[in-house]
Parts: sequence; C-alpha cells; structure tokens
Amino acid sequence: MKKRINIAALLCSAAMLMSACGAKASSDPLNFKTDDDNLWITGSEPVSSSVYVDKIEGLSQNFIRAVDISSVISEENSGVVYRDFDGNEQDIFKTLKQSGINYVRVRVWNYPFDANGNSYGGGGNDVDTAAEIGKRAAENGIKTIVDFHYSDFWADPSKQMVPKAWADMDIDTKADALYTFTKESLDKIIKAGADVGMVQIGNETTGAMCGETNWIKITKLMSAGSKAVREADPNILIAVHFTNPEKSENYEQYAKILANYNVDYDVFASSYYSYWHGTLDNLTAILKKISDEYGKYVMVAEMSYAYTAEDGDDFSNSIGDGSTIEKHYQFTVQGQADGISDVIQAVHNVGEKGIGVCYWEPAWIPVPGDNYDDRFTLWEKFGSGWASSYSAEYDPNDAGKYYGGSSWDNQALFAADGTALESLKTFGYVYTGAVTDIKIDAISDCSVIIRLGDDIILPETADAIYNNGERKQVKVEWESYDEALMQSCGANDYVINGIADGMPVKCTVSMVEPNYIDNYSFENKDYSMWNIINVNDVTTELNFQEKSTDAKTGNFSFHFYSENKVDFKLEQTVANLKPGAYNFSLSLQGGDCANDTMYIYAIADGKEYTQETGVVGWANWQSPSIKDITTESGEITVGIAISCDAKGWGTIDDVLLNPVER
Repeated sequence: MKKRINIAALLCSAAMLMSACGAKASSDPLNFKTDDDNLWITGSEPVSSSVYVDKIEGLSQNFIRAVDISSVISEENSGVVYRDFDGNEQDIFKTLKQSGINYVRVRVWNYPFDANGNSYGGGGNDVDTAAEIGKRAAENGIKTIVDFHYSDFWADPSKQMVPKAWADMDIDTKADALYTFTKESLDKIIKAGADVGMVQIGNETTGAMCGETNWIKITKLMSAGSKAVREADPNILIAVHFTNPEKSENYEQYAKILANYNVDYDVFASSYYSYWHGTLDNLTAILKKISDEYGKYVMVAEMSYAYTAEDGDDFSNSIGDGSTIEKHYQFTVQGQADGISDVIQAVHNVGEKGIGVCYWEPAWIPVPGDNYDDRFTLWEKFGSGWASSYSAEYDPNDAGKYYGGSSWDNQALFAADGTALESLKTFGYVYTGAVTDIKIDAISDCSVIIRLGDDIILPETADAIYNNGERKQVKVEWESYDEALMQSCGANDYVINGIADGMPVKCTVSMVEPNYIDNYSFENKDYSMWNIINVNDVTTELNFQEKSTDAKTGNFSFHFYSENKVDFKLEQTVANLKPGAYNFSLSLQGGDCANDTMYIYAIADGKEYTQETGVVGWANWQSPSIKDITTESGEITVGIAISCDAKGWGTIDDVLLNPVER
C-alpha cells in the first residue's frame, strides 16, 4: 500500500529547520532574531529601510520564500563576487539567509554539454551542479527545490525537447528512463548534503513535456517522476509547474487532466511575471480555484521584476524601457520590492493552501569584463550566459543562433557589482513592514501625438511616483527643441528631455499626418463614433480593451476573440471633409485565425475600395492601407471586416484617414 504523506507535518519542517539552526520556531512571525546571521527584527514596529514594504498580516513563517539561483556556480567560476548590503564580499547563501530566504530552487538538465564536454550555458545545470548548490544552501540552513526539466537544456512553454539519450525511446522506455534518472539524481543530491523539501516534475509543462505533446504520455511521464520522488523520500513535496495563469481555463483543464490520470502530486505551481501574466486578482482566483477543487497546495514557482532599465553586459534584456509589456511598477529597487510583496500577498490571499513564492535568478548579474568580447569568453568557457555557441548541437534554431549573456541582469536582486539590493530583504520585511523617508521614486515618461501643422504643446506636468505608492503631478521644465524641423520632416517620433523636481523625464512626441478619424487610437472612452457590426451575433468578445501590450500606441485597442466563429466589422463614417483624395490605414495584430478572411475597406461617393490583410502573431503588427480614396461629397466610411474560425483573436489600433497633398 502506498504510504500517504502528512502535508501539515511537511510544512512544519521549515520551522523545525529554523529551530535546529538556532532560530525560534514560534507562532509569532516577528520573533526570529536569535543570532547575528539573521536580519529579522523582533517587535511589532516596521523596520527602518530604504524601501517601503507593507506588512502582510497572518503570513506563516513556514511560507516558502525561495530564490532560483541555478546560475550561481557558473557566475562564481566566471569571477562574479557577491557582496552583502554594505558592499562587503560575503557568501551569497549567507546573504540570502540573512534576508529571509528559506528555500533555493535549482534546475536540473540531463546532460547540458556537447560531445566534447562544452557547456550549453545557462549555468550548466547538471546533477552535480544542483548537488553543490543544494549542499551550500543546507550549510546555511536553507532547503532546496529541485526543478527537473527532463531536457538537456531549457524547457519552457515554447520548447520541451527530449534529452539526447532518450530521443529514440518509446513512451514506456522513456518513462522508465525518467524514473531512473529522477531516483538516481535525487539520491545523489541528498547524499551531497542538500535538504530537499520539494521536487518539480517538469518545468512550465504547458501542454508539452520531454518531447511529448499528448497528455496521456505526459501524465505517464509525470507519474514515473512522482513515483521516483516518493521512493527517494516520501517527505518531499511533489510539484507540477505551469505558466500563463491569465489563461485560467487552461489551468482548470490541466488540473482536471492530472486528476483524471491520477497523477500523484502535492503542489500546483505557476509562473507569474506581472508584465506578461495578467492581474494579481486573477492569479489568486485561479490558484484558489485549483486548491479548492482538487485539494492541492499552490505557489508561484517563478516571478521577477526589473530594478533598472539599464543593460549591464551588452546582451539585450528580456524587459526594459523599449519592451512591449504591462509595466505595473517602476524600474526601481522600490518597484522591485513592490512587485515581490504584491505576489506574496496574492498567494497568501489564497488561504492556508497558498504556500510560497520563488524569485527567478536574482543572482544572474553581469560577469566581469571591459567589453562584450571579454564577457563572451567567460560565457563560453563557464556557461554563465543564457546559452553558449555549443548549444547549437542540441538547439540549433534558438539557443544556437542567439547565444550570449544574461538577459536577466536588470531583474537581479544584486547590483552589477554583486552588492545585495534592499529589495532582497522584502522576503523578511513582509513580516514586519518597512518604512523610509517619503520621496519621489520615479517620474513617469509621457507621450503626445501631434498632427503635422498643429502647434507642438508639451504637458506642463508629469506623474511622480513616490516610494510609498502615492502619485502627484509635478511641474516639468522641458529642454528646447526645433519645432520647425519637427514639422518639416514628416511623420516621425522625437524624444524631448526635461527635468521634474530634480529628476529626468522624457516626452515622446509622435508627429503624424493630419487624421480625420475621431478617437482613432481608442484612448478616449467615448466610443459612440464607432460602429461595431457583430454578424449574426456570433463573435463572443468585441470590446475596447485597456492593455498596453496589445496596443500599438497608448493603452487602448479594439479587441476581438470568440469561442464561436469570428465575424464582425468595425467602422466609422467621417463627414464634412474637403473634396479631394485621402489615404486610409490601420494597425492590427493577432493569431489563431484559421480560415480567415480579413480586409480593410473604404466607401466614398458610392464606390468601395478594399485591401486584404491578416494577422501573423502577437505584437507582430500589420498596417494595411488604401491609397487615393476620392470624395466630392465630403463623406467617407472606413472600416475593417474580419472573419475566421473559433478561437481567433487580435486587436486593432491607430485607424488613420489622412489627406493626400496634391
């Protein structure tokens, strides 16, 4: 008979570990300080800091406060030095413990090396590397989450590649190999001294795992891994890991499939990056739904946020000022702290089954070097970049083409010189709260759209974001600019710098052709001028959506999606135009539009003009246009017609009707 686990006892293990290490295992989450290696403050008053952090009431001291530091060995081998909060060189594991971290997470790849033993990069995380990280964590009183990717390199929603050694195996043989690999790897990691508290069976297995895309086969592999973990140590929690919680219906489907195929696991884990994955309320809601319906513990297995927009190693970052993302916080240390505490609060809001949050790769900072070539040598030798050129053997279409350094250094919790950032302490401050002097943390940049020929008027004030979350308008002094030149150079974007309350701010000025479409970018919430024609009422979602990542400019766009067939038109009639010729264009993006018919159209003086178009993926904007639409009556109707199969989606933005100069 299979031995069942007392989950409550498992979740108390962190408290027992703290007791064994000299800290009090108290029900009072503030009563931690018993030695000089712990920065926790005893008492009910907030801690004085350089960041604001709200105390989270009722947060269990057994809550998993984890960081994934899989790249740390390769970073240290490359010459990276980690420092404490005062800039003194210190073992990173000691700094993590001092900051309130009680778990580290480490990925495991089967064989991330080429035939000559050269590292694919990404930390070179084989079993031996995981064992070393786990051992060092345990020596500092920190437990380990082992994250098996079941691949020789990165496994994520876009790729779940089978390990080289398993490539030709049928599913039964592969399941046996996965079981053996999991069992032997865990035995090795545990014998090295790691205190393993949790094991992930796969990484972001959103519809695929280990080269398989059939759920019957995926669940067979998951069950094989789960069996190995139970046999290695029945006290280890088993987690499955998915991503894209904003697609709640997918999470419900995954949980149902796992239940139908009797996959043995304890924790339903989700990635959550605020700039990609929807709202915190939605995160809480879907995790609570999973925990309530299936009795599982839930957690966030990956999150992060940027403390700066700067790139520290001449290898482009995943997010920055030019990224198409939902920027919920400023790119500052305070913004980073806000992001961490908000995710912890969201998981805590689930209830007792919300058990933890893990920050992804806070130590992946730039390796030493005076230039790109110096750093490239280290990335190649020690595998400290996201991928090396050697990865082309295994992943020729992605890593083998775009190899290089860290795309995450601006999301680290350590500065480029290795000094720990105050935001790292957020994992402890959520128990006490932290306060500081109120000051401006950042000034929001602004943008204006000016029609050619109209006066260029810049905003007099900008939005100042204070470190306590308050916002106020502050006066801006703009640098001089050449208005005549901007007017004469046609449609272009210009950046004008300014100063607001002693801090830099910039305004992007978009000079555009004169446009006669009313509310052309949907930023005004009066949409009465737009006519939405839902043919036979089949399209289930047609709305003006506030989501900057789906907008070409600004924050709003027109969104479509349907559980049924998509079939609609969006149009506007413009009257009182001067007789003459006009050009019509718009921008659209989207995907999954099978069997589509899409075209833009214009109707003027009884004549219809059309131009076919289509969508080719998220944020890949298409800009169809119709030239020389002539009118004597002064009235033109312009629009777009979209028809496709169910599940098609997309957005429309920046509808333009410009006069043609003769």
